[in-house]
Amino acid sequence: MKKSILSLTLLLAGLFAAQAQTGYKIGDKVADFKLKNVDGKMVSMSDFRQAKGFVVIFTCNHCPYAVAYEDRIIALDKKYKTLGYPVIAINPNDPEAVPADSYDKMKERATEKGFTFPYLFDDGQKVYPVWGATRTPHVFVVQKQSKDLVVKYIGTLDNNWQEPESVTQTYLADAIDALISGKTPNPETTKAVGCTIKVKK
Repeated sequence: MKKSILSLTLLLAGLFAAQAQTGYKIGDKVADFKLKNVDGKMVSMSDFRQAKGFVVIFTCNHCPYAVAYEDRIIALDKKYKTLGYPVIAINPNDPEAVPADSYDKMKERATEKGFTFPYLFDDGQKVYPVWGATRTPHVFVVQKQSKDLVVKYIGTLDNNWQEPESVTQTYLADAIDALISGKTPNPETTKAVGCTIKVKK
């Protein structure tokens, strides 16, 4: 009997934990955040009054997947922020777990690469679990609907992180184009490909 109760308790705990870690899904309304940018200023989505939506990308300095996508993210930002969908990049990693992802290193990387978008530090790792990010990079596209910001796409940027010239499916760009055209992204979700988010042990 005790074993049955213990098993049930563990099962329920696991289910609650799984729910807590799932984060936002397609159609969910998102909460705004206020995080420190590499220029020292605090940034929120509410600061972008003319935006029609956002491309929120959880990324970092050290992950080879994230590094491979940097130039593509810059190009996407340059194209789509003029169309109302700016990129906001967030580093979710704990710098004690990965010193290469410290705030000072973020500033260096942003300057070195010439980032055209905010690169925010998730200090205390409070934002990424709410969104449900699990990888770097992990992409979320949200669209303004009245006073709300609604999730419209979740996943990866495209289908070849290693070779940009071999990309045949531009999932992120296609999703934004669909929203700009008044359509629903197809697909709405893809599998995020990248390094796991690093937490302090």
